[in-house]
Amino acid sequence: MSEAPVDRVFLVVVDETPELRVALRYACRRAKRTGGRVALLYVMEPPEPQHWESIGDLMREEAREKAEAIVSRHADQVVAATGLPPILHFREGGRREQLLKLLAEDPSISVLVLAAGTGSEGPGPLVSSIVSKYAGTLRVPLTIVPGSLTDAQIEAIS
Repeated sequence: MSEAPVDRVFLVVVDETPELRVALRYACRRAKRTGGRVALLYVMEPPEPQHWESIGDLMREEAREKAEAIVSRHADQVVAATGLPPILHFREGGRREQLLKLLAEDPSISVLVLAAGTGSEGPGPLVSSIVSKYAGTLRVPLTIVPGSLTDAQIEAIS
């Protein structure tokens, strides 16, 4: 008896960088072409410690609302591109740490898709740290898409 096929899940880290558009478009195209899904991870920075617990709770609630609004915009793009809603992950903490933790915890994730920054400061802190320190320990393939790709170039390679 054969097992049911498992969807390939392409994980994209949502942030507010310009290259996110490229990573998301690439992941959507690959998911659509392979019968997979797109997952979105948004990591919220924890609020600074507060003397009053209610202030910390309010800050967390505001951060969550902001995160949901940002992810909602990108989720709409995923639905338009793939026909399927994305799998959503919200975490609090450091971006790299939460990404690695999610990859370790969620066996459904098949590929991590990141886009490299195009500025003179390099590919970006997340790409740099993953490639330099953690790429050899990831349990999934890592796809780094040049952040300067045009839509036509993404279509040609995906």
